[in-house]
Amino acid sequence: MIHVLIADDQPLARDGIAAVLQTQPDLEVVGQASDGRNAVQMARRLRPDVAMLDIRMPLMDGIQATREIVGSCPTTSVLVLTTFDLDEYVYAALKAGASGFLLKDATREQIIEAVRSVSKGDILLAPTVTRRLVDRFVSRNTPDQAGKSRLADLTERETEVLMLVAKGLSNAEVAVQLGIGEATVKTHVARLLMKLELRDRVQVVIFAYESGLV
Repeated sequence: MIHVLIADDQPLARDGIAAVLQTQPDLEVVGQASDGRNAVQMARRLRPDVAMLDIRMPLMDGIQATREIVGSCPTTSVLVLTTFDLDEYVYAALKAGASGFLLKDATREQIIEAVRSVSKGDILLAPTVTRRLVDRFVSRNTPDQAGKSRLADLTERETEVLMLVAKGLSNAEVAVQLGIGEATVKTHVARLLMKLELRDRVQVVIFAYESGLV
């Protein structure tokens, strides 16, 4: 059973998402919060597998709530809800440790699959939106020199895997692209995380762009 906490300052939005999730036998909504501060408190008490957070909430926004939940609830994955108009907030949330984001107009199927994906430790980054984020907020900056030096520790194959992951490819797609097994790709990703001292694939994507690799 995947336990989910929903945080949104609009009751109708919370109830709608809860209704969608409760139709699935493997998903259970364990709590609903109307603001970011309450979301953090409930996450610490309930320890849900997934916390779905709106960006704009009273008392504490979704970015700060993400940061605090990730810092105090390591087994909880954060899924951010947003719209195209809030790209800069989404990027900040990813930097804060979110495992991905959903658009507010996502379908029932996309919401359900998103929760399942992040609960397994995967990331959910819509490729088109991710490219928009990168173009607007990462490529403006000069490459991080410390990040570039860390790239020197990677093997040629690890660098190839890093580039493909950063472009939004799944492990299965990377395996096909490089002609290797999916298990081998997982091993390379695990080594990337260790060598680069990164927490998850979201940070891998951000690192690749900020270091100038992609």
